[in-house]
Amino acid sequence: MVRLNLVLLGILVVCALLVVTSQHRARKLYVELQKEQERARQIEVEWGQLQLEQSTWAMHARIEKIASGQLMMHVPPPSRVQVVPPEPAQ
Repeated sequence: MVRLNLVLLGILVVCALLVVTSQHRARKLYVELQKEQERARQIEVEWGQLQLEQSTWAMHARIEKIASGQLMMHVPPPSRVQVVPPEPAQ
């Protein structure tokens, strides 16, 4: 009987250690998940800021101002504009 109790006690201790280990691992993974979710939120904010910056840099008025001011480019008169039709799809 004593031997059976010792075996059951050993099994109980092993199971308790496994539970503690799995709980610790689960908490560690949860903390890591929280950190990664926060990083994803930060990346989304940065992405939005970059899109806004890109739209500012690509504004038509800004490009036209640089083209005429720095590059000395001007819109040609309508008589000099030639529209080229696309080639038919094959």
